[in-house]
Amino acid sequence: MTSARTHQTMKPVTAAKKLGIHLPAAPESFRDAEAISRSDLAALINTPPEWLVELRENGPHPREVVASRLGVSIAGLSRGGVTQALTTAEIVEIGQQKPAWLVRERATHADVTAEDERVAARDAERLLHPRKVRPTP
Repeated sequence: MTSARTHQTMKPVTAAKKLGIHLPAAPESFRDAEAISRSDLAALINTPPEWLVELRENGPHPREVVASRLGVSIAGLSRGGVTQALTTAEIVEIGQQKPAWLVRERATHADVTAEDERVAARDAERLLHPRKVRPTP
């Protein structure tokens, strides 16, 4: 006996994260939706309406996007005092001004990324060429 297929849905906050937009900046109809189906989300991704195109281009952008565009971590944004959503213009302005916190956080982010890559390469090498473990006497 097969049951009818149920449609998977998500809350607007989840859909906004998947779309990379700041939920409070989305239209009220999107924010107040009871649920958004996966097919609705796919439609938004494949043929974005004007409001979505505008939000993605000009913002305000969520912290994840701000951090990515500035080349820092989300924690680095917080350490730099950036706690709110920023527009594209504000992100560009910060990038051009290069405040001390941004320079420091970019260096930290680059160091962490390099270390992550080193560890991943080491682990991949260990998988390809495992060492023989000697039994303890």
